[in-house]
Amino acid sequence: MPTSVKLGLDFFSLRSQGWSAFELLDYAAKLGLQSAHFSEPRFLGGLDEAHLDAVKAHADRLGLELEVGFGSICSSSERFQSGAGTAKQQLRRMFQVARRLGSPIVRCYLGSSKDREGPIPLDQHIENTIKACKSVRSEALDLGLKIAIENHAGDLQSRQLRMLIEEAGPDYVGALYDSGNAAWTLEHPLHALETLAPYVATSGIRDSAIWEVDAGAAVQWVAMGRGNVEIATIAERYAALCPGKVFSLEIINTRSPRVFAYWSQDFWEHYRDVPGWVLADFLERARSGQPYDGVPPGPLGAAPDSTEFKRFLVEQERRDVEQAVAFCKTELVFGAG
Repeated sequence: MPTSVKLGLDFFSLRSQGWSAFELLDYAAKLGLQSAHFSEPRFLGGLDEAHLDAVKAHADRLGLELEVGFGSICSSSERFQSGAGTAKQQLRRMFQVARRLGSPIVRCYLGSSKDREGPIPLDQHIENTIKACKSVRSEALDLGLKIAIENHAGDLQSRQLRMLIEEAGPDYVGALYDSGNAAWTLEHPLHALETLAPYVATSGIRDSAIWEVDAGAAVQWVAMGRGNVEIATIAERYAALCPGKVFSLEIINTRSPRVFAYWSQDFWEHYRDVPGWVLADFLERARSGQPYDGVPPGPLGAAPDSTEFKRFLVEQERRDVEQAVAFCKTELVFGAG
C-alpha cells in the first residue's frame, strides 16, 4: 500500500468534544494526520476574516492542509437551512471561507433518505441541486474551487450522484465519496467508489457491517477493520483510482443498526431507482455478514441525556478516532510518510 496517500479527519468525528478550531487542529496534528476537514461551519467557531486567518496560520504551523464544507444546497430538501440564505448565497459565502483557508473544495450535499420519502420526487431534488451548482459556476471556476457533493445519509446512490455531477459540470463539481453512506442506499461501498472515482475530490471513510435480518438487512457503522465491506480493498482502490486525494476519516460508530426492511412491498415505494445488479452486490454482503457486537456498553443505568452518558460518548469518540487512525497507519499504511 502506498505511503504517500494523505490521511485526514473530518471533525464531525469529534462533534461532542466542544473543542475550538485550534484544539481540533492540535488533536489532528497529535495523531500525525496530514489533513483536517471542517465539514460544518460550527467547528470553525466563526467565519470572520481575522478568525479564519488565525485558523489558517495555526494549521500552517502544524503542517495541516484544510478542507471546508457545510450542509444542503437543495432548496427542496428537508435538510436545507433556508434561514442561512439561498443556496447560491450559502455557496458563495463558503467559497470565501475556502479561499481564506486554502481549501480546494467546499463540501455540501443534497439531503438525506427522508428526501426519498416525501411528496417531492427525488429527481426534482436532484434538479434543484444541479441548479444551485450552476448558479455559482463562474465563481467556482474563478477561484479554482470544486463543489464536492457528498453521497449523504442515504440520499443518492453513486450512479445518481455521478449523473448529477456530469449534468452540472465536472469542471467545477466533484464528489465527496462517503463509504458509510453508500451502504445506506443498498449499495456496496466498493461499487460506489469505482462509480464515483473519476470525480472524487475528497472522502469520508468509515467501515460498515451488513448482515441479514428477518425484515431484510441491517447496516451498522463500526470500528475500522470490524466490518465486512472490504475496507482494505476500498483503501487500496482509493489510492489507485483517486491519486492525490485525501483519505479522510469520518468516524461515526453507531450504537444500533439501521434496518432496511426490503421484504416489505411498502419499502420499495422509495427505492424503485435501485438497479437489480447493484442490489445483488449488496445482498451478497448481507449474506456474508454477522451481527456486530463491538459497541461498548454505556454507564450502567445512565440515561442517554445524562451528564454521565454524555461524558462516556466524548471518551468513546476519541477512542474510536484513535483506533481508526492507528488501523490506517498499521494495516493500510496510510499517513505513515
